[in-house]
Amino acid sequence: MTRTLIDIYNERAADGLLNPDPAQAAALPELERVRHELAHRPAAPARSGLRGLFSKPAAPEPVRGLYLWGGVGRGKSMLMDMFFEAVRSERKRRVHFHAFMQEVHAGLHEARKRGVQDAILPVADEVIAHVDLLCFDEMQITDITDAMIVGRLFERLFAAGVVVVTTSNRVPDDLYKDGLNRQLFLPFIEMIKERMVVRELASDKDYRQDRLAGSPVYFTPNDHAARSAIQQIWDDLSGGDAPPLVLTVKARPVEIPAFRNGVARAGFFDLCGHPLGPADYLAIAEVAKVLVLTDIPCLGRSNFNEARRFVTLIDALYEAKVRLICSAAAQPELLYLEGEGSFEFERTASRLREMQSADWAAPEKIIQRSAG
Repeated sequence: MTRTLIDIYNERAADGLLNPDPAQAAALPELERVRHELAHRPAAPARSGLRGLFSKPAAPEPVRGLYLWGGVGRGKSMLMDMFFEAVRSERKRRVHFHAFMQEVHAGLHEARKRGVQDAILPVADEVIAHVDLLCFDEMQITDITDAMIVGRLFERLFAAGVVVVTTSNRVPDDLYKDGLNRQLFLPFIEMIKERMVVRELASDKDYRQDRLAGSPVYFTPNDHAARSAIQQIWDDLSGGDAPPLVLTVKARPVEIPAFRNGVARAGFFDLCGHPLGPADYLAIAEVAKVLVLTDIPCLGRSNFNEARRFVTLIDALYEAKVRLICSAAAQPELLYLEGEGSFEFERTASRLREMQSADWAAPEKIIQRSAG
């Protein structure tokens, strides 16, 4: 007998692996519906004879996907994990929406180089050839180029029977809100409502903040104890291993070494030892809700460029209300004692102190960015 997602959720709650939440439980029937319909969807009819050889195969029976939205830390990604694991198919993929759109842009670029007139078609067909189910973390539209692409891309994916399940911090009507030429984007919102069930995960608890409540988030000195504490927090928030996420900013790759469910991890020199600028750090702050940053050294004349980038990074994280968990060689006020910029660093030290407070990134203080 197949275990339903409701069975799996209740088992994990009974085993103490999760805290049961009525809002999460209310979202399970829709996820189970998608899983069940995918499992029992008839295969597309086989083509036969000359007519079948040259005709386009019929799309599988349509299955409405799910658009699960709600505030950060409510358990959307945890439910997505559970759903994705339960789907018995090799033709499935889970990917951060931002990373997926960057792959799309790369595919469009290659198609145009080959002289393809309508570059969307081969990009969409490549996705269709490999997946029946696309699971996205954090659907968000902030770029006009993305906004102009997604409508035609998803129209072709849906027509081919690809099922989409996505999480988002915003209701569909608020996607690309106040964006340039937004009226051209509105048909995509209607497509979401037609091809996907829209469900709010309306929990009043932010579990990500609960995990950090009362726990230190700034560790110094940067010794074995600090590294162990950081690792424990990372494992708890991310589940352990996580793949890198490569962002494209002004046609340049910017890599976050590990990223999962809105939690990013990087070393100081990963983000500050390379020639990155404000746009790069804003892109990181856009996708990350939590950043685990390790091995911040003492700063001064010998690493002035790295120090300057660190100041810019902290400004971006602070403005976006990204939760920072870090290990450093010294307390904030002692990180930068000499050299050009040490006076200006006082503001950064003050921000690092403020970002350590337990309620600094509490839900009522989070600034909802256009990304959602």
